Amino acid sequence: MNIRFLTAALACAALVACAQSQPAPPAPPPTLFSVPHLAPAGAPKLKVQVDALKSGHQISTKYGFCMADGKGHATAAPDRSPRIAWSKGPAGTKSYAVFLYDTDSPAEHRELMNQDGQMLTAAVKRKVFIHMVVVDVPSNVLQLVEGAESDARVVHGKQAPAKIGVHGANSFTQATAANDALKGTYYGYDGPCPPWNDTNAHHYHFAVYALSVTSLGLHGDFGGEAALAAMQGKVLAQGELIGLYSTTPAVMSKLPK
Repeated sequence: MNIRFLTAALACAALVACAQSQPAPPAPPPTLFSVPHLAPAGAPKLKVQVDALKSGHQISTKYGFCMADGKGHATAAPDRSPRIAWSKGPAGTKSYAVFLYDTDSPAEHRELMNQDGQMLTAAVKRKVFIHMVVVDVPSNVLQLVEGAESDARVVHGKQAPAKIGVHGANSFTQATAANDALKGTYYGYDGPCPPWNDTNAHHYHFAVYALSVTSLGLHGDFGGEAALAAMQGKVLAQGELIGLYSTTPAVMSKLPK
């Protein structure tokens, strides 16, 4: 056999084997257009409190990832996680899961976000954006104190383990993936940051679930979507508080303070 041909064949085979051995990139999480109600019918409701926030009122900019800059655009905000407290779960509760998610994130025309001369109207299709997911919170814990999941905005994402329970990666991980200045794995809490050209007020759900298991067995950079799937059939009770946020001046002026 021709030595040159044999060498080339072996090199080609090595390249194929190497390519086949490379791990496939992780699949993006499925798009959620709503979050299902997971507690059984007739289950008790958990009472959720978030700092001094009243239901349906504006979330303080202290807890935002960004905020209006007073010039029609947005700027960085403190990004501190608020105190989230909840009532005790029913008999059989072995852990809690705590979420923050936005149900008004644009699902289409995202290329128009934060662009001068463009507006995202109510006609734009919306999806769920996960801002925080913490699971395996022990059953004797009934709050996450202020700053527990974020005490500052961290470019490229926070990497430290959760102080209580296990936290996953939020949706900023996907939202920043194409931006070299921001991309990274964003664990824990990162607060509201809706586009400054969005005519919708964004609804932020602080949701708490009482679970029948001590652990969901999740680890690494799991997202809220994976946590919700793992919680199926394990939720004994749930509750939420909804706050509003915007960086669009015309919308902000109409939000209840």
